Amino acid sequence: MLSIALAGKPNAGKSTFYKAATMADVDVGNYPFTTIDANRGVSHVRTDCPCLDREERCGDDNCRAGKRYVPVELIDVAGLVPGAHEGRGLGNQFLDELSTADVILNVVDASGGTDAEGEPVEVGEHDPVEDVHFVEEEMDLWLASIVERNWESIERQSRSPDFKLDESLVDMLAGVGASELDVARTLRDLEYPEDPIAWTDEHREALATEIRQRTKPLVVVANKADIAPEGNIEALQAAADVVVPATADGELALRNAAQAGVVDYDPGDPDFDIVGDVSDQQREGLNRIRGVMEEWDGTGVQGALDTAVYDLLDHLTAYPVQNETHWTDGQGNVLPDAFLLRSGSTPKDLAYAVHSDIGDGYIHAVDARENRRISDETELEEGTVVKIVSDAN
Repeated sequence: MLSIALAGKPNAGKSTFYKAATMADVDVGNYPFTTIDANRGVSHVRTDCPCLDREERCGDDNCRAGKRYVPVELIDVAGLVPGAHEGRGLGNQFLDELSTADVILNVVDASGGTDAEGEPVEVGEHDPVEDVHFVEEEMDLWLASIVERNWESIERQSRSPDFKLDESLVDMLAGVGASELDVARTLRDLEYPEDPIAWTDEHREALATEIRQRTKPLVVVANKADIAPEGNIEALQAAADVVVPATADGELALRNAAQAGVVDYDPGDPDFDIVGDVSDQQREGLNRIRGVMEEWDGTGVQGALDTAVYDLLDHLTAYPVQNETHWTDGQGNVLPDAFLLRSGSTPKDLAYAVHSDIGDGYIHAVDARENRRISDETELEEGTVVKIVSDAN
């Protein structure tokens, strides 16, 4: 399961985002360090289910009338404060939890209503653009400190005649999610001395920054967009490559209202219908949420998750089945499973995602949409439905 972490200073709305995205019972408060121990839960990314191409919708619990929700892990950890990489606040705990994440959602208080430490101030008093760069810098310095602490070992290894820098770096950085490919591409893009002993702090910091960008890409969630002063969202969009305006409070209100039968709403919808009895005050609140959704095409919570996985991580959804005619498993369930794979993945990659034994015993694959055998090198596309033929079936 892919892992998404929520980063940001205290009081930016991370815990509210987490609660809205998972509907888990967590503390939400208007004070720094509401979160002490990391919360880990299951959220979902949304895509179109292949059952839309059939006469009947599938009966999967994660499919709502053709809206397919694919599970991902969501981590909410303690807020960052300046100096977190040195252990200030709960920084060490936060940054250690980050090491397992595939992508980071940097939750920023777009209203400017909290200062750099996460303390409440007047709306508009703080510049939220500072929070974008602050999180990036703390993460880069944290990773640079890991490189620095382990560099002496790299220098010792370099004295061996069979020393290979890339292999040593993979061993050192595996704990933060760096692969052989990440290290190879990073070294290709950097200028550095062949001898590790000649590396300077600047070389190591450049290495750390490049590795962080490859292994921990960032989506900026411009939270509290519903109360952000004019120009703040635009300033954030100019300061970062990927920005999603959001109202975590609005999303949580809608999900609670949907559970109570007051509104008809699925996460990621651009609008909702009021279907239950509401007071004038409740209707006014819902209409305020609707106004934000009309401006930003939804509350932004589902949009941020989808952007992180499908756009930034460049993943696709593939559906393994046992019956290529009816798109079912052995029990007759239609499209029971959905797997997130990197773009460029092949049928054999899907087989291994299902189970290592299925991958080891892989024989061939069938495209269930066209009912034909496909090459082992075929690159899967979003919504591909595949029958895996394996001697482990």
